[in-house]
Formats: sequence, C-alpha cells, structure tokens
Amino acid sequence: MPETDCIMCRGAEADGELDRTEIWQDAHWRLTFSLSSEVLGFSYLEPKRHISHIHALDGDEAKTFGPALARSTKALKEATGAEVVYVYIFGDGVPHLHLHLAPHRAGDALNDQMIKGEIVEEKLPNGMTRFYSPEFPALPREDLQETAERVKGLLNP
Repeated sequence: MPETDCIMCRGAEADGELDRTEIWQDAHWRLTFSLSSEVLGFSYLEPKRHISHIHALDGDEAKTFGPALARSTKALKEATGAEVVYVYIFGDGVPHLHLHLAPHRAGDALNDQMIKGEIVEEKLPNGMTRFYSPEFPALPREDLQETAERVKGLLNP
C-alpha cells in the first residue's frame, strides 16, 4: 500500500476520523489515545514511517521500540490505575504497524482469555496457572519442538 493511501501515515490529520488524540511522539513513534473505547486508556503506539509489520522495523525504529513501548505503557498504567497494560498486535486490519495498548483493571471490558472455547485453569505445582481449552488440545510436542528448532536456527545462524 502506498503511504499516500494509508490513514495512519496521515498522522494527526487523521485523528478525527479515527476518534483519537495524540498524546506523545518522538522522532520515530507516535502514541494516540482512543476517544471511543470501552477501556480507559486504550491507546495505539505506531511508527511514523509506513511499516506494515513488526519484522520490518530497522535502524533507529528498532533501537527505540522497547524504550517507546516501556515509556508508553508505564504512563498508561500510572494514569489509569491499571494492574497491567496488555499489548496486542494484529497484522491484517490496517496495513500499518500499530500496537494496541490496553490498560486492564479488575471489572473492565477486557478479557484475559487468549484461547477460544471453554477455559480450564490448572494450578501447577510450581504455583503458576496453566490455561487451556479442551476444545483446542496442545499441538504434538514434536511439531512444536521442530518449529522451535527452526526459529532457533534462524536467530542463531
């Protein structure tokens, strides 16, 4: 998609259409706050340059990604009194990388469930809780291990 057709590349000019307001920016990143959300503090962190997916980050954008995300989520957590700020990236709706930052507080509209179907909570001996759905059993361990090895090979040539 050419940048000229990307609503997010229009920056502040498109905020009215997207019902959001800019609350912070630096040389590479922009944070906007949704003005039509059922979640207090729901915001978007996006690169100023047109990038369709997170793997396209490079140079100074890549170097400043972590600090920009940490700074944004810390401010959102503090301003909203959230227990945690969920970070979501969906890659198909708008072809411009943007992270959904969702401050979560008890009783709000967010769902902490990441798996479809009925969720079963299993307390593990180490104190952790495992969440799973009987409708979607774990994939074969061999497939998972094989994929882990492929990723490992790509990251450690």
